[in-house]
Amino acid sequence: MTKVLAVNSSKEKGQPKQAVEKGYFALNCGLQGDAHAGDWHRQVSLLGNESINKIRKLGFDNLATGSFAENITTEGIILFELPVGSRLRVGETVLEVTQIGKECHMGCAIREKTGDCVMPREGIFAKVITPGWIKPGDEIVRLD
Repeated sequence: MTKVLAVNSSKEKGQPKQAVEKGYFALNCGLQGDAHAGDWHRQVSLLGNESINKIRKLGFDNLATGSFAENITTEGIILFELPVGSRLRVGETVLEVTQIGKECHMGCAIREKTGDCVMPREGIFAKVITPGWIKPGDEIVRLD
């Protein structure tokens, strides 16, 4: 099953996020209370646990979900292979993929810790099309 492993939030940009019990993803905003929320194309960040495991295998096996500043940690889907414009039903929400990967910024906490960051290569970004709650265990369904 393709599912949500964790919902993660932080008050500051450039920092690892902490897992939360559930999150409300607002229309044209993203995860309420998160530093990256706002009316732009990168409202929500997603990263697969499969991608995180690549860094864990380098000897950083204590990495928690949210370590790469992703809002949603997934399992069972290769996110970076989704085309821009793909829509996903995640919990109560519908998210639309707006960007695959990103330019890595200097001072990234995870890059400083591990020497590598998988988010710029394999993380994706989305905007909220249908608002609602997302929690760990929610199914992820591709709508197109």
